[in-house]
Amino acid sequence: MKSLDELSVHFLQDIYYAERQLLKALPKMAKHAQDPSLKEAFTAHREETQHQIERLDQVFDEMGKRAKGIPCEAIKGLIEEVEELLEDGEAGAVRDAGLAACAQAVEHYEIARYGALVAWAKATGHKNAVTLLQQTLDEEKNADKLLNDLANNNINTAASRMTEAA
Repeated sequence: MKSLDELSVHFLQDIYYAERQLLKALPKMAKHAQDPSLKEAFTAHREETQHQIERLDQVFDEMGKRAKGIPCEAIKGLIEEVEELLEDGEAGAVRDAGLAACAQAVEHYEIARYGALVAWAKATGHKNAVTLLQQTLDEEKNADKLLNDLANNNINTAASRMTEAA
């Protein structure tokens, strides 16, 4: 990669792959969440993720590139953590706390990627891409805040009661 545009396309392909993998993982996370608010957060974020993929398609178009993903080892690892949690954890508040934490790890990865992409789009003059990517970055930050609030205001307290009862 010899230019910021080339680096941007590489990162776009990475996050495109990541979003498409999350589209598959979020329904499973919602299905296994016990807390109704967490279940709803995963369901709502799946719909949001679909719109984020559509915006990425538009960014690829603006950059004159075909929308395609490249395997993202980071997201594979984060989704693998979810799978391990679902295999090893019992249904209930403790597993919900783990699901919320795993989802936040994904959000933090996405926030880092979209933050860089917004900055690079600004630097290279891709104004429409800035708008589209910033909208997604804002959504990812809001999803992280929601997960944090759910965990701190309900899920973690319920999970700590399970530990005390054990």
